[in-house]
Amino acid sequence: MPTTIQLWKRNPLKLNPVVLDMNLPEVEKLVLRFISDYVQKTGAKGIVLGLSGGIDSCTVAALSARAIGGDRVLGLMLFEKETRTTEDIKHAKLVARKFKVQTETIDISDSLDALYRSIPAFKPQDKLSKGNLKARTRMVYNYYYANRLGRLVCGSSDKSESMMGYFTKWGDIAADISPIMDLYKTQVRKLARHMGIPQVIVNKPSSPALWPNQLAEDELGIPYAQLDLILYGLERFMKPEEIGAQLGIEKHVVNRIKQRWLSAEHKRRMLLTAKLEYRTIGTDFRLPRDPY
Repeated sequence: MPTTIQLWKRNPLKLNPVVLDMNLPEVEKLVLRFISDYVQKTGAKGIVLGLSGGIDSCTVAALSARAIGGDRVLGLMLFEKETRTTEDIKHAKLVARKFKVQTETIDISDSLDALYRSIPAFKPQDKLSKGNLKARTRMVYNYYYANRLGRLVCGSSDKSESMMGYFTKWGDIAADISPIMDLYKTQVRKLARHMGIPQVIVNKPSSPALWPNQLAEDELGIPYAQLDLILYGLERFMKPEEIGAQLGIEKHVVNRIKQRWLSAEHKRRMLLTAKLEYRTIGTDFRLPRDPY
């Protein structure tokens, strides 16, 4: 019997936007079942998530509300003085009202200032380290509320950014479940539109909001529409030159995307440990999520 790779070689994949189309009602149903089943199996009382007003967090908030009811979903709007915008707050509240998600608005500026002052090596001009500190601080709030309320933290990372390593380790990627991590950004936008997320949010440029005027596509160096097709091809073992030829993109651009994807693998994996005993956690001592 031919392998999957052999079949792909016999029937070469044609990269175009159509390959990212989905049966949206079915995808929605699967994700809703995933969320509700996991909440039920863990005995959690509900969900806590960061609600930034961006496409990913708004979509996850809507999915969570439809899965278990908006009264059991708490969206934390964790804004701070450097990146706070009235537009983001407006969009977060708009989705919260529509899907009946509970919210709490928290200004984390004082917490961040205290951290900046308390870290001897802190340098405000080191934009990346400072931004990562913000992402990890937001997650501290998410997990504190989840602990206090007996809930799960629901992440909003998508496949495009997860594959590219475009996230903060132990920051925005940290969560108990991450319902849309197997959907590329362009697919998340399609699902959001299908679910009735306001168009202004669906079309909104993505930003981690770690410093002013930060835009994801500028930092990734490529529009999501192209990036997702490149990643889709790489996922299916296509060669960079083939992907580049089909999409009209220079090979070195595809190679740059591939190298960034592969070099970020350490950010996606469980802690690495030395193999010293009979069975080692994370290596050959693995259990199902729900072993009993």
